[in-house]
Order: sequence, then C-alpha cells, then structure tokens
Amino acid sequence: MTAEALYAVARDATPDASVDGSFETITIDIPAESWVAVAVALRDDATTSCRFFDWLSAYDAVERGLAVVARLWSVERRHGAVIRTHVPRSDGVVGSLTGVFAGAAWHERETFEMFGIGFDGHPDLRPLLLPEGFEGNPLRKEFVLASRVAKAWPGAKEPGESDADLAGAPPRRRRARPPGVPDSGTWGVG
Repeated sequence: MTAEALYAVARDATPDASVDGSFETITIDIPAESWVAVAVALRDDATTSCRFFDWLSAYDAVERGLAVVARLWSVERRHGAVIRTHVPRSDGVVGSLTGVFAGAAWHERETFEMFGIGFDGHPDLRPLLLPEGFEGNPLRKEFVLASRVAKAWPGAKEPGESDADLAGAPPRRRRARPPGVPDSGTWGVG
C-alpha cells in the first residue's frame, strides 16, 4: 500500500487532511474535530485495515499548541500511519479513541495527566502516574522542573556546591583508580 492510498482514505473522512511524508511512516495531519472519524476510516476501510492501535501520545508544539499523535498499524497488510492533530494550549480537547480502540484508554489517561489534554467521551479520565494532589502538567514546555530550581544549570557539579564555592581554587578531587588496580606505592612503579 502506498502513502497516497492511506492519505486518500483519510481525505475521504475529512477534506482538511494533509500529509507529511518526511519520515518512513506517513503522518496525516487532521483537524481535531475529525480525529475519531479518520481513525475509524483507517480501521474500517478494506484497503487500509489499520486495526492495530500501537500508541498515542502528545508533544508541546509551542506556537501551534499541543499536538496529539497516534500510530495505527495494519498487521495483515504490513503498513501503518500516524495521525496527528493540534489542540489549543488552554482547554485543549479531542475526541476519545476508546470507542474505536480499547487499548487507547491508558494512553489517553497518560496524555491527559502529562499534557492536560482532555479526551471527550473517555470513560475514566483520571490521573494515572503522578502522586495525588500533583499540580501541573510535567511534559509541557512551561512546566518548571524542580531539579533545575534546586540546582542551577549549567553550573554546580555536586549537590550543595555553588558558584560561590568556586570563587577560589577549585576543589581537588582524589583521582580514582580503575577497579582492581592497587595503589601505586604497593607495586613496581614508585
């Protein structure tokens, strides 16, 4: 199956589809309101038969919002497609694929938690990985990593070491020997 045939099926489901063939697997960009319809079309069309749901995730596309990406695969025809849509950074919502692929439930919960993207129609959209009471979406670009707040970057090499400690001579470190090599005073070289 050619990329054009996969794209044709997606274009039949939504005329606003566009294709990106810069990688080995075809990527079909679609509007958020056509997300479920294109997934159903790629699954049900006899020429595509993309009945295997591989994965779903997102990434922060900064100026374009948040991108939601899913990979669908046809085991019998040995081809696949990635479908991608963009949602706004605030209150971004896309239709849930749980009614199309049962395996999408876990992926959508993770994406909801890590990016804050809602999935309309998901049966149990609640936090999955982070501790209870955690605030924020850790995979968004604007999320501040606690480790960078506690330790300046680039900078200190060891915990507790600051730029003020480096004002004088840098601390000398004991040179480590490889495992199994004795101290130089105990063998032939003096």
